[in-house]
Amino acid sequence: MRKPAMLHPWFTADQLLSWVKEAPDKTAYQRRLAIWLTYLGDFPAHRVAELLAVSTQAVWKWVGEYNAVGPGGLDRKGRGGRRWGLMSLDEERAVLAQYLAPAEAGDLLTAKQLQAALSKAVGRAVKIDYVYRLLHRHDWRKLPPRPHHSQHDTEQTEAFKKNFRKSSKP
Repeated sequence: MRKPAMLHPWFTADQLLSWVKEAPDKTAYQRRLAIWLTYLGDFPAHRVAELLAVSTQAVWKWVGEYNAVGPGGLDRKGRGGRRWGLMSLDEERAVLAQYLAPAEAGDLLTAKQLQAALSKAVGRAVKIDYVYRLLHRHDWRKLPPRPHHSQHDTEQTEAFKKNFRKSSKP
């Protein structure tokens, strides 16, 4: 059986305990708790992993990051995200803002129209699936057409109905 991991002395015992208690979220607390349990004494990595319900490899990785980089080594961001976006989210919002008022007024906005505007904003051609993903990302959705036109005049419709000559067919 392997012996427990040795920790680099970045903190004293009191500082380490307060660091564990000040964790901003559950995952950070779990990582810091693994360091604390390793610091306490004779807990090998597989026992710490068993107590925290994580894998042994995760505990060894956290201990290694703590030893190599220090406490900041455990405060990393996740692996997800948009790393290869053609535009930032703010730039996408700015392009969509041009079409927001007409779309809310009931005008029809097609993906082809938006594709041309996005191609111009990006500076190169974009595919239609990029347009659909952009619309989904900004919570734009396809709505059914309105029961009447946005420039519909009810008084004019009623006047037409009154003056309309009825056919002679029963």
